[in-house]
Amino acid sequence: MLMIKLSKIGKTNKKVFRLIISEKGRDPYGRSLEILGSYNPYSKDLEAKTDRIKYWLEKGAGMTASVNNLLVGKGVVEGKKVTASKPGKVNEKKVAQAKAKADKKSAAEQSNNQEAPAEEVTATPAETEAAAPETQEEKVEAEA
Repeated sequence: MLMIKLSKIGKTNKKVFRLIISEKGRDPYGRSLEILGSYNPYSKDLEAKTDRIKYWLEKGAGMTASVNNLLVGKGVVEGKKVTASKPGKVNEKKVAQAKAKADKKSAAEQSNNQEAPAEEVTATPAETEAAAPETQEEKVEAEA
């Protein structure tokens, strides 16, 4: 599948990115099919070939989340912004185990709440007045 990606170019502390189109699994710093524009993150300047981007999207190419958010923010493409995932691999097995554990815990809490009915607590008006004085003067008198 073809993807529109960002490819870093420039110096170490002065990064500039190219918008390229290449195969999904291919290294973005290697050979690409076409350069579609550039993006400077310091000046927030985007230079894009909108007609070529729309052409590739019509042909079925996809975009990375970062490119999608960039193009939607600049008005090149219409749509909604996407939550970009953090770099690194998410271990799906651990996520599934944690979710199952949380479900079991919530189910156990619900069953405990159903087994033990809540006790009703009632207080007489005299007890409530003695426990909580209503005015500031009564509080001062109670403390003295």
